[in-house]
Amino acid sequence: MIFTVTSNGQAASGTFRMVLSSPEYHGSARGGQFAYILLPGYYLRRPFAISDCGEGWLEIIYCTVGNGTRELSGMAPGTRLDVLADLGHGFDIRATKDAAVLFGGGAGIAPLKLLARELAAAGKKVTAIFGFNRAVDIPEAIMDEIRSSGAEVLIATMDGSAGTKGFVTDALREHGCSFDYWYSCGPLPMMKAVCKAVDCGGQVSMEARMGCGTGICYGCSIMTAKGARRVCKDGPVFDREDIIW
Repeated sequence: MIFTVTSNGQAASGTFRMVLSSPEYHGSARGGQFAYILLPGYYLRRPFAISDCGEGWLEIIYCTVGNGTRELSGMAPGTRLDVLADLGHGFDIRATKDAAVLFGGGAGIAPLKLLARELAAAGKKVTAIFGFNRAVDIPEAIMDEIRSSGAEVLIATMDGSAGTKGFVTDALREHGCSFDYWYSCGPLPMMKAVCKAVDCGGQVSMEARMGCGTGICYGCSIMTAKGARRVCKDGPVFDREDIIW
């Protein structure tokens, strides 16, 4: 499907937000699903978590970590891109009984933005705890949008320049949140620490280099407690107990 860049701008230091539109797209993504984008001049597509969507448009939030994402950050409105959308297995909000906590770091905030809206719309209490290195890394407008969806947003920074000093698990201990389920996306060490610190059930969104993005090539397989699983098709969301850290 061909999408057109509607907007593309910096949200914080090293973090960007892009909105893509297509009259053929019906805005049916769930939190945790991703868009697989073909960048001009690159052989393999790049996966990006869908952070929001609606009839005819979708949004991605991404960090500039390599040549591809740096080129993406410079694309002007009107640029046309080949996109496979709503791929993968997303978060299951039915696992939350009454209240959920979302743990995110870096570009891991992207799928949690859409998830927060889904959980709040289902009548669940939502607390989102996001970790950053410094205050300048916080995309404040995006944080406000997550708050406007009905979620409480707590911040942790490594240097203590905003919110709790330390990790998302430190912010959890400081605020003493009450919840019966959790969801996480971000760096592996962060998600591993959350699994260790929190006893109740949860889900994590994993990341892997992908080939086809649709489960055919098995190039993104990871070993889980249930055997080899494809991140693109069986995931990217997995139950916490399935992950072998």
